[in-house]
Amino acid sequence: MVKRIQRAAVLGSGVMGSGIAAHLANVGIPTLLLDIVPRELTKEEEAKGLTLEHKEVRNRLVNQALQKLLKQKPAPLMSKSNLALIEVGNFEDDFHRLAEVDWIIEVVVENLEIKKSVFARVDEVRKPGTIVSSNTSGISIEAMAEGRSEDFKRHFLGTHFFNPPRYLKLLEIIPTKDTAQEVVSYMKTFGEEVLGKGVVMAKDTPNFIANRIGTYGLLVTVREMMKGGYSVGEVDSITGPLIGRPKSATFRTLDVVGLDTFIHVANNVFEKVEGEEKEAFRVPDFMKAMLEKGWLGSKSGQGFFLKQGKDILELNYETLEYEPRKKLTTPAVEMSKQAKGLANKLKALVYADDRAGTFLWNITAPVLLYSAKLLGEIADDIVAIDRAMKWGFGWELGPFEMWDAIGVEQSVRKMQAEGFEIPSWVTDMLADGFTSFYKSEKGQAFYYDHGEYKPIKENPKVIHIKRLKEQKDVIKKNSGASLIDLGDDVALLEFHSPNNAIGTDIVQMINYALEEVERNYKGLVIGNQGKNFCVGANLAMILMEAQDDNYFEIEIAVRQFQQAMMNIKYSPKPVVVAPFAMTLGGGTEICLPSSRIQAAAETYMGLVEVGVGLIPGGGGNKELYIKYLNSLPNGVNVDLQQVANKVFETIAMAKVSSSAAEACEWNFLSKQDGITMNSDHLLHDAKQAVISLYDQGYRPPVRKKVPVVGETGYAAMLLGAQSMYHSGYISEHDLKIAKKLAYVIAGGKVPYGTEVDEQYLLDLEREAFLSLVGEPKSQARMQHMLVKGKPLRN
Repeated sequence: MVKRIQRAAVLGSGVMGSGIAAHLANVGIPTLLLDIVPRELTKEEEAKGLTLEHKEVRNRLVNQALQKLLKQKPAPLMSKSNLALIEVGNFEDDFHRLAEVDWIIEVVVENLEIKKSVFARVDEVRKPGTIVSSNTSGISIEAMAEGRSEDFKRHFLGTHFFNPPRYLKLLEIIPTKDTAQEVVSYMKTFGEEVLGKGVVMAKDTPNFIANRIGTYGLLVTVREMMKGGYSVGEVDSITGPLIGRPKSATFRTLDVVGLDTFIHVANNVFEKVEGEEKEAFRVPDFMKAMLEKGWLGSKSGQGFFLKQGKDILELNYETLEYEPRKKLTTPAVEMSKQAKGLANKLKALVYADDRAGTFLWNITAPVLLYSAKLLGEIADDIVAIDRAMKWGFGWELGPFEMWDAIGVEQSVRKMQAEGFEIPSWVTDMLADGFTSFYKSEKGQAFYYDHGEYKPIKENPKVIHIKRLKEQKDVIKKNSGASLIDLGDDVALLEFHSPNNAIGTDIVQMINYALEEVERNYKGLVIGNQGKNFCVGANLAMILMEAQDDNYFEIEIAVRQFQQAMMNIKYSPKPVVVAPFAMTLGGGTEICLPSSRIQAAAETYMGLVEVGVGLIPGGGGNKELYIKYLNSLPNGVNVDLQQVANKVFETIAMAKVSSSAAEACEWNFLSKQDGITMNSDHLLHDAKQAVISLYDQGYRPPVRKKVPVVGETGYAAMLLGAQSMYHSGYISEHDLKIAKKLAYVIAGGKVPYGTEVDEQYLLDLEREAFLSLVGEPKSQARMQHMLVKGKPLRN
């Protein structure tokens, strides 16, 4: 029986160690962070009269790491308050305290002998049953465990996090031949359900799965660039989102990772393999020259790119001088932009006979073949390889999914014609009549393995909406949303408009869903699996109607949206909203009136309408104000002005939470709302919340009047805005918006403490919204946001 992990320790407080400690704190696990004791004083320490015996000096490395956690961007901590869960110490004074924890993670320097000496000490102090793991990116896990006790070996494995640990989903688990099966199973479940990771089982081979294939792919790309005379900027312009890879593409990724780290990882494989594969991992001379110059990327201020003022320059790898950044535009690139879906885009690119097509084929084919060749050596199945590349490197499609997308038969014919050696299992697969690595039947996904298709095993908490639609009838759908049976008498309302923006189609489906659920279901989940939950209302439609002076149409649309939000709030059946990623404007307004919010840990919530010259129009001002009032303890004398000021500041400054934890601090989420660490489990958790509310005999809230601050409160809110205007921080138009917003939150011209009806507040909000829609400067802001994707300050 494996004991539950309730406390942890991280050995090593570098970028990775402190990042892992921060993520453990994010999930609520108290963590001891240890590092070595410094051997000499800094000038600052000498000036303070400190000695090497002072605790402040002995814990200097860890204390510095904690300070960096607070300043790092993107932030490793989901809330600054999580820092309180990290306790600091050092290897000399606090090593004995490892006996207090249930999991010890080693993140010291990548040197086998140093790691072995650390584990020898750990073996002496750990309690039997304590799990011990290494976060190495490629040193043999078996070799580290040599000479350790039997209990240590049974509880020892590799746990390879990807940097930054908070944001990158992949966790590679690497057991040894001695690791107990129950430890492996426990860590897989713990990784998925507590840490929120996508867990992949890897074998104890150099660089495991993702770094082995990812590093190979990057070096293939560099060599192809040199062979074909492409520039750094040209390569990045076609190896990013165009082919389903992150925006950072190839060289920007290397700048972020750090050239020193990349070369270390490449050399790790280079030293352990033979022949052609060894040559593939040989780092080109120009990269070694960059390393000698200290041009490591972001951390050193320059690498493959250099920022000069507003310009970004690219490195000429032949002269090692910086030049203006270039982009590669070819007919294939333009054609792929018109193609629908990533599979069609890829086909348009890799089979094209132009500079972009040739380059992309020449870097894709070797990676697909290398992945196929390593099957069995680095992982047991193609699913593990694909997931590792998607979760660790941010690829939209893993190698075998990509192979399916471009057509296995067509690509293999081309590879054979060009003299590539195809792994025999792939040619056997095609000879046996299997023409794809994956297939889907009646909502079940299968993968090819040894002459047959096997079902893909998944955590039962993973729900795929696409597969649900294949399995079950869609209850009803229109252009903006679908109502789907989620099973267990729970329905799901899925948005699928462009960017999941709210238009009249979605509002109609909300109302239909609520009626259908009231008749036939226990409750409703509102969620989807798009890129973002919802980026707000359909701004293009609002602007178009405003420019045509159709204010009557806008007024009706806003009134209907407000009414739909009230219908959610007072639905007799529970409504649970499951937001994730960008949940802005109207997206947040859908969450606030629900019975419960079940948010993904990475949820960025905010009422951001002032950025487009408006204020929230769907009840967001009222609901955030009520949420603040409800968060105050019972029996406490409520300072309404303080509440109004907070809500005013949150909306006027268009604050967006950097996580669900921060959304709690800003009252977008309340104590009874839930947070899901693993976004793949979000719909499952939301569904369970609906069932739980229903089983407890759910009743909608009782309609109550709302106490407001009135005229005096309005004046108090405006004071701050006026002083900002006079100091030049905000424009005249910003001040106009602030006045409208303050008037709505204050409840208009009534005495302080007056209790008003919710509908009265909605009417005030709608009037203010409509008056701002008609303002030329607001329309200019909307136009700018639609065209440029960022706010205009006018």
